[in-house]
Amino acid sequence: MSSSAMTTRAASPVRTPTIDAAGVVDRIPRGLCIGGTWRHAHGGTMPVVNPANESEITIVGDADLEDARLALQSCADAQPGWAKTPPRVRSEILYRVYELMTQQADFLAELMTLEMGKPLPEARGEVGYAADLIRWFAEEAVRIDGGYALRPDGGARNLQLKQPVGPCLLIVPWNFPLAMGARKIGPAVAAGCTSILKPAPQTPLSSLALAELFRQAGLPPGVLNVLSTSRAGDITPPLLASGVIRKLSFTGSTAVGTLLLRQSADKVLRTSMELGGNAPFVVCEDADVETAVEAAFVAKMRNLGQACTAANRMFVHVGVASEFVRRLGDRMASLVVGDGSATGVDVGPLIDDAARRKVLMLQQDAVDRGAELVTGGESIDGPGYFVQPTVLSDVTADAQLNDTEIFGPLAAVATFRDLDDAVRRANDTDSGLVGYIVTENLDTALDLGERLDVGMVGINTGLVSTPSAPFGGVKQSGLGREGGRVGIDEYLETKYLSVPVRR
Repeated sequence: MSSSAMTTRAASPVRTPTIDAAGVVDRIPRGLCIGGTWRHAHGGTMPVVNPANESEITIVGDADLEDARLALQSCADAQPGWAKTPPRVRSEILYRVYELMTQQADFLAELMTLEMGKPLPEARGEVGYAADLIRWFAEEAVRIDGGYALRPDGGARNLQLKQPVGPCLLIVPWNFPLAMGARKIGPAVAAGCTSILKPAPQTPLSSLALAELFRQAGLPPGVLNVLSTSRAGDITPPLLASGVIRKLSFTGSTAVGTLLLRQSADKVLRTSMELGGNAPFVVCEDADVETAVEAAFVAKMRNLGQACTAANRMFVHVGVASEFVRRLGDRMASLVVGDGSATGVDVGPLIDDAARRKVLMLQQDAVDRGAELVTGGESIDGPGYFVQPTVLSDVTADAQLNDTEIFGPLAAVATFRDLDDAVRRANDTDSGLVGYIVTENLDTALDLGERLDVGMVGINTGLVSTPSAPFGGVKQSGLGREGGRVGIDEYLETKYLSVPVRR
């Protein structure tokens, strides 16, 4: 495939923020939440930086080992009472949190934009998604069930019940700080588990705000503890080795996830791992190009491409490739880059300079190996960690981005003629979180959906995340599922009681 380059010059980012940062930040506590109270950290404080202008927003508590010990004790003390709390009570607390999140949606969105950079409309969308996750698990709290059966020989009755797994360590990433917190805290609270939440050091404010809403909703002291920290490598291993924590739920990179799995092995902890992705996006010969471009844009540009579900490798049939690339290039070239709180901005900054340099490196490597630059491609000077939305066509198989999560606004397009070859290339990765298929043929969609080695498949859509469906991957993309009917099972143990039949 060949397409004429339409590279655009990098415009200066829009820098007219509309958020009163001090007014927003002053509405939340910035210490550590331990035992239902906000405390100063023994470890001092750490800064929170706005990636749009590299300025310090505020400082928050920086937990150390002593703080972790106190949170662990708080979890242990609260677990027996919380496990016995009626499901309806747990459900009603979650419903109150949902209502508070809905009422304070604008505030929560502004807070997220300040610390993470995503444009306000997208931040508001994440608040809605997070609130829906809380509501979903409020509903699931009262639907935890068991079983009853007569043993085949008639000698006993087999009873099954589900009980909370116990204290949990919940580790959330920076890219969806509110939604990922909700997706872990919601089922833990619903199942009757206490927990320690450790937010990413880049984005602690959303987690602190969420913990305060739970406190306001009446969650008993010690059920949810929050440790913001820059010392994760120091405090996480002792927590996992304590014998108190019985479950680890982690969302983040595969490299860190595998390390945490090794650290969890000695205590045989229950683990849920939502790790990296390398999502293939397959556009079939019969695809409606308008549908394909819209789905690709959503799958690529959600959260500026900083998502494990982002379309990392686009495989497009040669029969529709030229039109697909032209339309996608036009769409990407029209986007406005700038401070996420500014009016009219479509694309905010990346999270930090390391992320920015990684995207630019992967882009240059692909071009050096023969890819054609369709649009974008130029660096944007700071302050702020901005990258121009970019489309590459004719990406070669040896480009580094085929084996590396891009995590940025870089759409990489390659072509295929044979669908079996496209499936082989799509599956040629250690990751297996999500894949995307665009076709007008239902049989093709179902066949490819079964053949892709992933945990989720989007058919004619670029968005698969929803509270009502199980989220998770295969291979090195993780273990377990979050959301859906099975999401709460990750926080429950099944116990079997044998009751002899008296005759």
